[in-house]
Amino acid sequence: MPPVDKLLLEEALLDSPQTRSLLSVFEEDAGTLTEFTNQLLQAMQRVYGAQNEMSIATQQLSKQLIAYEKQNFALSKGDDEVISTLHRFARVVDELNSLHTELAKQVADTMIFPMIQFRERDLTEVSTLKDLFLLASNEHDVAMAKYSKLPKKRENEKLKAEVVAEVSATRRKQHHSSLQYYCALNALQHRKRVAMLDPLLGFTQGQINFFKMGVEMFSKKLDDFLSSVATMVQSIQGQLDTEAETMRLTQQELLLASETTYMPDNNTTTSKKANRNLLQKAGYLNIRTKTGLVSTSWDRLYFFTQGGNLMCQPRGAVAGGLILDLDNCSVMAVDCEDRRYCLQIVSPSGKMNIILQAEGKQEYEEWICTINNISRQIYLTDNPEAIAIRLNETAVQAVTPMSTFQKKHESFRPKQVESDVAEAARSEKSVTEVPESADPLIIPGTPIRFDLCPASEESEQNRSSSGRTNPFGESCPEKDTTPEDSLLHQVFTVRFLGSIETRTDQGDEVIYETMRQVLAARAIHNVFRMTEYQMVVSSRRLRFIDPQTQNTISFPLSDVPLSASHQDNKRLIGFVARAPDLHMENGASLNCCIFETNDDGNEICSVIDFGRKITQAEKDPEALAALMKATELSADGKFFLLGQTDKDETDACLESEA
Repeated sequence: MPPVDKLLLEEALLDSPQTRSLLSVFEEDAGTLTEFTNQLLQAMQRVYGAQNEMSIATQQLSKQLIAYEKQNFALSKGDDEVISTLHRFARVVDELNSLHTELAKQVADTMIFPMIQFRERDLTEVSTLKDLFLLASNEHDVAMAKYSKLPKKRENEKLKAEVVAEVSATRRKQHHSSLQYYCALNALQHRKRVAMLDPLLGFTQGQINFFKMGVEMFSKKLDDFLSSVATMVQSIQGQLDTEAETMRLTQQELLLASETTYMPDNNTTTSKKANRNLLQKAGYLNIRTKTGLVSTSWDRLYFFTQGGNLMCQPRGAVAGGLILDLDNCSVMAVDCEDRRYCLQIVSPSGKMNIILQAEGKQEYEEWICTINNISRQIYLTDNPEAIAIRLNETAVQAVTPMSTFQKKHESFRPKQVESDVAEAARSEKSVTEVPESADPLIIPGTPIRFDLCPASEESEQNRSSSGRTNPFGESCPEKDTTPEDSLLHQVFTVRFLGSIETRTDQGDEVIYETMRQVLAARAIHNVFRMTEYQMVVSSRRLRFIDPQTQNTISFPLSDVPLSASHQDNKRLIGFVARAPDLHMENGASLNCCIFETNDDGNEICSVIDFGRKITQAEKDPEALAALMKATELSADGKFFLLGQTDKDETDACLESEA
């Protein structure tokens, strides 16, 4: 070690300027040492704080590892292997916590305490002795000033003795304080070396002991455990790499898809056809909601079918809510607020209806077909998918839609073109016509009409065209009502589904078969629109009035021999009407017309039968009087058929009169 500079104690009494200059150097060194010691102590305290925090953190980590078992994960519980491994790690962390706690205690005892002791004992002592030395030096200077002022001519022995005693006392005090101060400064030069090295020695020894204890505690016991954990981590990482590669390939495959995938309305030639056999459907639709008396809004929500119910689930909701029971409901395409692909679902009672909008044509058709399949309650059967496919395949083979406009105007074509038309019809018939069946109800090969035409060439449109037209599109009441209107006048709202030519007008089976073929044809050939009419039943005829155009199509009740409603769905009704046809053997053709209504089909059929009976009874005044007597009059003087009991009483009256 190099020699240490020191102050000479012999020169303390003389207190020469050279001694004072050397003293100032020692004082400057002591001040620098004090400042450095404070900074070093702060750094050591940070180390101790980190080590103490490490002890607290490892304790918290151990508790958190054990709490993994109690976590309620949303997807699945933690597997037992991971839980047992974490419990083992928790015990290891507990042991590490004990080591870190011991290390923190050693750091506090061997590093922090010696440094604090050096600062409080040595540096503080030097600072105190410096203050005492300066005080004694100032007192000695004051005493010497008094001694120097003693008079020369008039000496006062008593005063002189007092001043000399004071100078002697202050000089002795200054000498003693300077000796102590010099000794403390000289000793500080040795103690600062010890103070710098001893704490670091204790810190290093504590770290070595910590690692030695860790090696003794974990080196042998944890080798097998750590190797097994490493193997498990590698296995999980391999699974992750495989899954990541699979997801990367899937992502590339999805991104290479056609641009039409992102189009909401893909009507290209490569687009898929609508699947008509669906019994479940899900996707986003726009639903119209009423926000005021005349204002509406459209909301985009997620809809899905569940059993026979239509459900709706807003984005962010946990579960969906019921919108409508689809059993026996009706679905149709509608024009709504100049929007495309709108469809309307009406409940069996007709009291509730909702309007939805699909994104594209395929979604639009699939939603209509799916709701149509569900409304038939196919999903309640043992094998609903097979039944839906079989019904649609049967419908493809059994129907050929044809507009009545084409058939009506074929008679106006030139004779030389008829051969070409017949040839084209034969070629088309080979692909799409109805195969001949043993069932004689429907004429084989007959087309299905989807627009309503009168049973005869006579139409009330021409008759009503001479009258005044309401400029607001409203129907004006007829002032010149025919006599039969005073006997019976019932109005129902119906929607025309289609008609087909039949062989017979006997038995309800012909109407049931027509309903089956018309509904199948509409589903297969995407005929979703239905024309709504006001059906007016009077005592002589059936009239169908279009509310939009006020055009009227009339069927005499004498030419309507048969009417019936569906056995299961009472909202479907049909009637058979005769029409003159010179090409037929009996001079007339039979057409079965099918309608959908929100009213009770049995009631409508009863009203039609009642009107037909009035027509028959008008030929016999007595029978008409008996019929009037057996039928209850309404408040306005018109007849209403209120139930099956009234119908039975009327039949009994007619039979008795006959």
